[in-house]
Amino acid sequence: MYTIGEFAALGRVSVRMLRHYDSIGLLAPARVDPRSGYRLYAIAQLPVLLRIAELRDLGVGLDAIATVVDADEQDRVLHAVLDARRRELTSSVAAAQQDLARIERRLRRLEGITMSDVVYTHVPAVTVYAVHGVAPGGGPENVSPVIGPLIEGLDRALEAAGRRLIEPGIFWYDATSGNDLTVHVSYTAEPEPVPGDGYDVVELPAIPIAATLRHHGDMTGIGESWSTLMETLVTDGYRVVGACREVYLHADGHEPGPDWLTELQVPVERA
Repeated sequence: MYTIGEFAALGRVSVRMLRHYDSIGLLAPARVDPRSGYRLYAIAQLPVLLRIAELRDLGVGLDAIATVVDADEQDRVLHAVLDARRRELTSSVAAAQQDLARIERRLRRLEGITMSDVVYTHVPAVTVYAVHGVAPGGGPENVSPVIGPLIEGLDRALEAAGRRLIEPGIFWYDATSGNDLTVHVSYTAEPEPVPGDGYDVVELPAIPIAATLRHHGDMTGIGESWSTLMETLVTDGYRVVGACREVYLHADGHEPGPDWLTELQVPVERA
C-alpha cells in the first residue's frame, strides 16, 4: 500500500488533486486507516490514476472521465469520449482560425490596406418576394438562426406558387422595439410580380444616395466589412437614414463560400 503522497508522486499529480478525486467519488483510496484517517492506495489503482491524469491533460471533463472509469467496456467508452473531445478541439481550432483571420483583416485596415473601397451611388427601386422574422438582437449569434428557416420557407412558398428564384437575393434589417431586429429575406421578383401564399410582394424604394461596399467571400468577415462601411461613411460626413441591405450579387446555393460577392448598402445623407 502507498500513502497519498507516494501515490501522488507515482501518478505525477498533486496530493490536493487525489483528495479532490476522492471527494467526488472518482478515485477513492483502497483503504483509510481507521485510527489516523490516512488514505492508502493499492498499486492496482495506478493505471486508473494514470488514465485520469492523461484525460485531464487532454482537457476531458471529470464527468466524462468518470464514465470511462466506471465503464465495463472501457475501450469503447474511452473511444467515444476521445472522439467527442476531438470534435470540441476541432471546433475551437476553427473558431481560433476565424478570429485570427479577423485580426489579420483588422490589422490590414489599420495599415491602410483595404480589400474594397466604399462607393456612394444611387440604388434603383426593386420589387421582391419577401418573408420576415424577428431576431432577439443584432449580431450573427442572433440573426443566423433566424435566416436559415426564413430562406427555406421562402424557397418552398415560391416553388409551390410556380415562381422562379431570381438572383440577386436581398436581405434587409429593421430595428424594432427593445433589442429585437426584424430580418427580411427576399428574391428579386419578375417584371410583373405575382402574389402568392407564404410570401409578400414588396417594393423596395430607390435609395438616392447609398454608401456601398462589396464583401468578398463567406460571412465570417461580414462584421468587419460592415464596420469598415459604417466608419467610412461617418468619416466622409454622412449619416444613416434608412434600413441597411445585403445584396447577394453572386451566391451559389445557400451555403456561403469563398466565391460569394455581397454588396452592403446603407442609405445615407450628408450629416
